Parts: sequence; structure tokens; C-alpha cells
Amino acid sequence: MYSIRMVLACFLFIVSCISFAADPIKFWETTQHGGNSFNRLPPSKAYFAALKGYGASWVRLSYDKWQAEKRDFLMGDADNYRGISLQDFTVLANTLERAHQAGIKVVITPLSLPFMRWSQNNGNKFDDRLWQDKKNWDVAAQFWQDLAKQLKDNPAVVAYNIINEPAPEKKGGLAEHADQSTMQDWYKQQQGTSRDLRAFYTKVIHAIRLVDPVTPIMVDAGWYASADAYSYWPAPLADKRILYSFHMYEPYAATSGPNLKRKKPYSYPGIVPFGDGMEYWGAKRVAKYLALPGQWAELHGIPANRMVAGEFGCIRKLPGCKNYLNDVLTVLDQKKYHWAFYSFREDNWDAMDYELGTAKVHWKYWDAMEKGEPDPIKRELTPLFDVIRMRL
Repeated sequence: MYSIRMVLACFLFIVSCISFAADPIKFWETTQHGGNSFNRLPPSKAYFAALKGYGASWVRLSYDKWQAEKRDFLMGDADNYRGISLQDFTVLANTLERAHQAGIKVVITPLSLPFMRWSQNNGNKFDDRLWQDKKNWDVAAQFWQDLAKQLKDNPAVVAYNIINEPAPEKKGGLAEHADQSTMQDWYKQQQGTSRDLRAFYTKVIHAIRLVDPVTPIMVDAGWYASADAYSYWPAPLADKRILYSFHMYEPYAATSGPNLKRKKPYSYPGIVPFGDGMEYWGAKRVAKYLALPGQWAELHGIPANRMVAGEFGCIRKLPGCKNYLNDVLTVLDQKKYHWAFYSFREDNWDAMDYELGTAKVHWKYWDAMEKGEPDPIKRELTPLFDVIRMRL
């Protein structure tokens, strides 16, 4: 009798393990920490292993900078989508296999969609076409259905991030960081139109669910995934496997590249431009700002384990960067949100590569970029990166 019970217990344990492995939503039941990979070359297994070695469990993986068969990776042509490029998909699939072998889970994160080409792949011009005509939504939804059909059984993939940093509001008459009532009034006017981000997500999610009912779907808030941009949403999305993502670079005037070029850079903590005025930003102001998505989530009964800080960071050479990272991470960990820092070992933009510390990057970094060769710079644990590492 005892042996039969033991066999039955082992069987139930195996079944539960299979169930856990087969349902990627279970990955998100506990708090997960990771990084962003927006590299120009598909990352190697060593890259993923290094991220895993620091304690990360996941990565937001963007492929839009990779060498494409045609103009746009996977899509062929964002102006004229006709199906997934099998050549490009093979590159993506091989990259996912390397991540899987290293024990890193992946969130697929396009920077472009049909009729919405990422500005850096579009002559630095913002592409607003997706938000001008709902007919363009049909093509974007078809792209995601095609991609989900290919990815639905991939063991590395734990979410589809529909689009990185959408901004239907940008040319739609809503100021960035407008007050909550202004945002809500704007949405009442735009609801049901081509600038209705919630409606767009609903359409794409429906297309994905026709071929993949299981994989979680991550959605970024509007206005480039601003943490205050969920404030105008009157309700969450109907799908129950949604992760709500926001990004944190505020106050942008103090954390960004342009600040480094100012004759007298804004300090963090310190008084910084934000919205229509000047404000003092420090730990308390960061906490107040990051409370906004949580307030919206609590209002609608969304648990903390469905909230994600998909990106956060600051220019590593700015004197206040270490304090800023610490202040942001303190809040995110208190709230038990999932998070991914920006970025890990980026091979075409060194400004937020914290393993480089605050020093100027070696000229070989830029030489390799010009030649299209792998990044040759060795990384190390620095005091700046340790702020992140000790929380991974």
C-alpha cells in the first residue's frame, strides 16, 4: 500500500510539473526580475548565460535592429506586410533556443508593426499611420496572429509584448503627462476611434487568441508606456492573461542623453522640468509618480503580479544615476512588481550599459559597430550595476 501511495504521489508531482511548464502564466505568479535586450546582433548563449548568472529570470527581447531579409525584420515590409519572413524567423527561433538553453525566459517585443515603423528605422520620423486608420489595425493583427502561430509552443516564450512604447496620443491632441481629468476627457472623445489604444489591443489579442489561447500578453501603456498613461483607461482588458507594463525614465529631462550634453545638466535629485512646469524630483517624487499605475490597478482589481515595469534606467555617466536606479528599484520591489532594467550589454548604444560604470567606452566598441562585428568589450560588475545586480 505504501509503495502504491508513493507511486501515486510521484505521478501527481510529475503531472503538476508538466502543467506548470505548459502554462506560462505560472511564471508570472511570483515576482520576476530581468533585463532588456535591444541589440543590433542576435544575442549569443553566453550573453543569456551572463544575464542568468547575475540572477535574472527573463528578458524583453527586441529583434528590430537585426539584419533582415528585406527592409523590416520578420515583417518583410511594414508598408506592405505579406507574411512572416521564414529566413528571419529562423534567426529568431535560434536565438530563443539559446535563451532557453541558458535558462532565460523571453518576452517577444517588437519595436515596429505594420504601418507603425520604429522611428529609428524610419529616418527618425514618428510613424503615426497605425493610429490614423483602423483598417491598418487589421494588418497589424494579422502579423501578430501569424507570429503567435509560429511561437505558441516555444518553451522559452512567456509573453507577447504587442508593441513597445505606443503613442497614439502624440499626434492626437493629448499633452504628455497631462493631468488625469484631462487624459480622461481626451479618451472619451477618442474612444472607438483609430487612436483608442485599448480597442487596438482588444483586436490584436482576439487575433492572437484564435491561434494561441495560452501565452500571456503584455501591453504597454500609451504615451511611450508612461506610468501615468493608464490613468485614462476606464477599465482593464477583458482577457485574463494580460500583463500591464509601463516604463520609467521620469523625469526624462534629468535621466536622458540630452541632459548629459547640457552646459549645466539637471541634477537628480533636484529641480527638473516636468509637464508644464518645474518640480523637485527625488525619492519621494519618484514614489508618488510610480504609485499611479498601482492606483489604477487597485481600482480595477488587478493584482501586483500582473504589473510590470518593462523598462527603467538613466544615462550611466550622469552623477545622479546611481541614486535614481536605487530610488526606482526601491519602489518597484516594495510593490512586488515584475521588472526589467534597460539595458543589458547593448551593442550599439552604451549609455545605459551599467557594467561599463561611468567611464567612456573603448573605441573598439564603435569600431565593431561600424564593421557589423560582435561587441568586443568585456563587462564587469561595477558599483553602478551592483545597484541592479543585488536585486536580481
